[in-house]
Formats: sequence, structure tokens, C-alpha cells
Amino acid sequence: MRVLKLLVLALVAVFAASCNDSSELVKQNVGGKAGEIIIVANKAEWESEPGSELRSILATPYPYLPQSEPSYTLINIPHKSFTSLFEYHRNILILKVEPELKAEFKAVEDVWAAPQTVIMITAPTKEEATKVIADNAEQLFNIINQAERNRIMRNSKRYEDVALRQFVADKFGGSPYFPKGYSLKKQTDNFVWISYETTYINLGIFVYRIPYKDETSVQLEQLMAATNDIMQENVPGMVDNSYMTISSEILPGLGVMKYKNRNFVEMRGLWEVKNDFMGGPFVIHAFYDKNDPKSIIVVEGFVYAPRYDKRDYIRQVESILYSFDWKEDFGK
Repeated sequence: MRVLKLLVLALVAVFAASCNDSSELVKQNVGGKAGEIIIVANKAEWESEPGSELRSILATPYPYLPQSEPSYTLINIPHKSFTSLFEYHRNILILKVEPELKAEFKAVEDVWAAPQTVIMITAPTKEEATKVIADNAEQLFNIINQAERNRIMRNSKRYEDVALRQFVADKFGGSPYFPKGYSLKKQTDNFVWISYETTYINLGIFVYRIPYKDETSVQLEQLMAATNDIMQENVPGMVDNSYMTISSEILPGLGVMKYKNRNFVEMRGLWEVKNDFMGGPFVIHAFYDKNDPKSIIVVEGFVYAPRYDKRDYIRQVESILYSFDWKEDFGK
């Protein structure tokens, strides 16, 4: 009960401060690795139905990676071991099961550090705790997902290469925010390639236009074909007659998304190099060009990291895609 009372007092203090003081509280920066979540739960809950339900939501395989990786890495800490050492982690989920507690799901930001997400799940029994988790599964995943995305976008904007963003915006009417370290690799009248490269890692962002014919232009088959045409023309491989293309072995996934005031189609899948042995994951955002009704703007991110896990890298480039703003909205 002591840990629960301390947490409740901390949450009350945060809410009170936000209501009574408009100045920003200075908190320690969060720690922990990207993609990690500390699960504060005792063994009885973690190794039974509540823990299984949490794993089925948060550790489900990340979509469209060459090898299976969990969406998030879960680190279980018993309540008695949850000391100040762990309070500064970026993502914390506290599961508490005691007979006198109500069945509740709560989420709050920046309790002990910033930018931090803390989720509190309470229940009088393990069965009710499992139900609370299941009933809030989509909200739980989306809260963590958006928190991870926001941290990357915040860093992209804080450490951005302003000239690079302005260059892309001048060509396409808008641009993502590129953190320092990314550089212009290639440009044509209708295509820009922004790249971050080290010895063993290549993170790339393409921005290009494709024609808008009718609503089928953003359906899976047509979008794949248009993307492949662009990549064949602009993204050659390391050997003769090789070029980047969408893998034909696993059909990409397509969904309609909305972020802020922008509607777009998101396509995820795997890319490969025709006539070579390179590949990795990619994600595409395709949306109507507000300055040209006959065009669709495509922002595509890809990862090549043959020696490493890909989850955190594709999440990085995906978050850069989400940071896209139209030129007139810069600074808002």
C-alpha cells in the first residue's frame, strides 16, 4: 500500500501544480532505452492472466520486420524493487491488485521525469485487472506508441537541420523535420533522398510526387506500382541492373490514418534490391498535394541495418514522417 499511496500523492501533486502554476516545472530527463516499458507488478500478477494480457498487447510482434521483434521490450519490476532508480524511466506501467482497490485505468505524464508516461492499473482481483487491461487495450497501446513517437519528433525539431527542411519544403510545399546527421543524398525535379548513414546503418527518407488519377491512386496495387517506378528510376543498387523495389514475397499492409489535421494512407512492408541481397522494412505516408490537385505527395522511410534489430530504427524514420508540416504551418 505504501507504494500506491506514494504514487497517488505524486499524481495529485502533478495535477495541482499544473492547475495552480502555469510555469513549466523543471524535471530530470527520462532514462531508459527507446522501446522499453517498465512493468511494476508482483510475480503473482505478472506470471498469471494480467501479465499475459499485457504481453499480448505490448509485446505483440512489430509489423513488417524481416525477423520477429516485439513492439515493446517489457521489463518486470516487483513493487518492493521499484525504487527511485526506476522512477525516471520513459515508460512506466504500474499494476496493483488489492481487495480494497477499485478497477481503474489511468494515464498521466511527467510524474517523476520528462517526457514521461505513467500508466496506473488497479483492481481488487486478478480477474478484474485482466478485464481492465483488455477493455483498455487499444488505448494502452496508443498511449505508449504516441509517447515514443512524440519523443523522437521532439528531438527532430529540437536538433533539426533547418536548411534541409526548408530545401524540401521549397520543392514540395512541405517537409518533415530532419535531425542533424541527415543529409541530402540525391535530388531530381520530382524526387529527394535524405539519408543518415554510418558504417553498418542506413536510414533513408524519400519525398516524391506521383500523379493523382482517381481514388484508386492510393489503393494498394496502384500505390505499390507507382512507388516501384520511382524507386527503380532513382534508387539504384550496388551492382549493375539492380534497384530498390517492394518485396513481392510479403504483401504490404495499407491503412487510412489521421494525424493532427492531415489524412493520409500508410503503407508498411519490406523492400529489397532487385538482383542483389539487400533489404529491410519501409513505411510510406501518401496524401493529396494541397497545392496541386493532380498530385499525391509520398514520404517514404526505410531502414537498412543488416547487423542489428530494426524495430527502433523503423520507429525513428516513421516518426520523422509523422513530423511532416505544410510550409505555411511551420512554427505553429
